Amino acid sequence: MLTTRPRGTNDILPGEVEKWRWVENHFRRVCVEYCYNEIRTPVFEHTELFQRGVGDTTDIVAKEMYTFVDRGGRSITLRPENTAPAVRAYLENKLYTVPQPVKLFYIGPMFRYDRPQAGRFRQFHQVGAEVFGSDDPYVDAEIVAMAMNFYKDLGLASLELHINSVGCPDCRPVLRRELKNYLKPLIGDLCRDCQERFEKNPLRILDCKVERCSEAGGNAPTTIECLCENCSHHFAQFKKGLDLLNLSYIVDRRLVRGLDYYTHTAFEIMAPDIGAQSSIGGGGRYNGLIETCGGSSIPGVGFALGTERIILAMERQGIKIPGASSPDVFVVTAGKGADAQAFNLLFSLRSAGFSADKDYMNRSMKAQMKYAGKTGARFVVILGEEELASGIAQVRDMGACKQETKKLDEVVKYLTSMKK
Repeated sequence: MLTTRPRGTNDILPGEVEKWRWVENHFRRVCVEYCYNEIRTPVFEHTELFQRGVGDTTDIVAKEMYTFVDRGGRSITLRPENTAPAVRAYLENKLYTVPQPVKLFYIGPMFRYDRPQAGRFRQFHQVGAEVFGSDDPYVDAEIVAMAMNFYKDLGLASLELHINSVGCPDCRPVLRRELKNYLKPLIGDLCRDCQERFEKNPLRILDCKVERCSEAGGNAPTTIECLCENCSHHFAQFKKGLDLLNLSYIVDRRLVRGLDYYTHTAFEIMAPDIGAQSSIGGGGRYNGLIETCGGSSIPGVGFALGTERIILAMERQGIKIPGASSPDVFVVTAGKGADAQAFNLLFSLRSAGFSADKDYMNRSMKAQMKYAGKTGARFVVILGEEELASGIAQVRDMGACKQETKKLDEVVKYLTSMKK
């Protein structure tokens, strides 16, 4: 239907979009403090980037991508996440030739064909950050601290930071073997997805939310039990970094995240009071992803935070988010000759840095004053036929309920002095 938006999408209307901009601006400010630079990647990419980068055994690639063939016969996918596109941009634009590490952040929409529910949509929005070129575990701690600092800056409280290490290609085969040995007698108790994962990626079974799978894998071997010496050391240093920053965390041995590219560090940030989908962000290290996408062996780490879930968590916690802004000045007119003068004054006010508006609906003066009050304008400038004949205007301070008469050519100067 022409008047109905697609399921799983939202119109972000005036009054709401200001809240989004407020959250995004806070994220930009935190990123600048941490010396991250903004990147903007295309909304769609070649499908192969996600098949190779995200992994063809993930739910994202197997079930959730919006993929189509363009007029040139190329398979194109709306981005379901932004790490793989950031890696592609890093390689294509030869950012590996500049001093490392390269620290990037992004803000934008993502797309997944998922079942819509509270905080989960088919077009959703994320803010995120990536660091390329460093394998230092303190970088992992820094990027977690940046996310937590952002949440603190928004006023969010009672958040839980869950961390784990998912190993590396050296120790992952050990876990895979131990998991398969443990789960083989229980395979009939697993959901259909996990039965398929048993051969392709048994590690994902640890993260399944289906109750019978959680019960079947309750005592299964975990990643931490199978870590090699290098991964154990990296995880210990990562935790030391968090301890130095006094960041509380929970070691969650079943946390593996939903993307195949993670190595070493994995983390998730929970807001328990927003319902079943309590995660409001997460990330981890992906040291093999750049190589998988055609580059050399360059390490990387990053996170993505869901904007819809952040705003939902803030609302659930009663945090006031600024809504639509009010104009500084509203110009009210009365009489036929006043409209042109008001139009000219309006643009003089805007040129002086004021947000200003006037009536365009031919309302009566009384109705204009009522409307000006509804807009929340701080000042109202009243232009009537008598005022114009005398070259004056009435300037009303709505907050102070005070009105003064000023020469018309001094109105802007007067309001400028009052604004300070």
